[in-house]
Amino acid sequence: MLDIEKHAAEIWTLYGRHQLGRTFDLPELDSWAWDIPQAGPGIDVLGDVAGLRVLDLGAGVGRHAAHLAALGAHVSAVDASPTQHQRALARYPDTPNLHLVCADAVDHLREAAPYDLIYSVSGLPFLDPHRVLPALANALKPGGRLVFSALHTNSHGVGPSDCVAARPEVLRLPGTDTEHSMHMWVLAPALWEDLLVESGLTFESVTAIDSPRSDRPLSYRLYAARRPERVHSARCSTWRGVGAHGC
Repeated sequence: MLDIEKHAAEIWTLYGRHQLGRTFDLPELDSWAWDIPQAGPGIDVLGDVAGLRVLDLGAGVGRHAAHLAALGAHVSAVDASPTQHQRALARYPDTPNLHLVCADAVDHLREAAPYDLIYSVSGLPFLDPHRVLPALANALKPGGRLVFSALHTNSHGVGPSDCVAARPEVLRLPGTDTEHSMHMWVLAPALWEDLLVESGLTFESVTAIDSPRSDRPLSYRLYAARRPERVHSARCSTWRGVGAHGC
């Protein structure tokens, strides 16, 4: 894990500790959002998840993962923060089809059996894309999908970067004025597309998710990609994508 990622995990651990000390907690999902409520697409972009092996990357308290588990998916909810993991365990101690994991995302991806679907609600930009995207591609079954939301324009109106480098953003502890700075990869869509393709995935779509409030410039993008299916030929049979070799 890189120093930038370690610092982000430490801040999320502080966040989880703060939330554990509060009496308020978020309600169960009544509608699916990719980080801006009442904006953008909902759960339909994931399709029918019943029976699928699904990974929630950066799962936090686990509300999205528990929602999919209730729909019949077999969900692993992974978070690197021990306190966020603790919150999830306290909230969903015995939920069928839900497996809560405290681990570095890339370590988990390298060790787990392949998934049909991997998604992340704004968790991916806290990880170096050069480190996590190849691991994600290899952790998908052939034909499996990756769907994730990523910050595009922050609350101050600063748009995405035009180079693959992390930049400082601010996380405010709920119910306080306390702010913590951490670095994120806030990238232009063309960069995300290039990185996904370089990792061996087929880019499918990008969808704008803008704040419904005219006085707020906050904006996200929802990305979808897929691991290519197996390719058969008369001369050889191989995988397209990460690790593929010519005949």
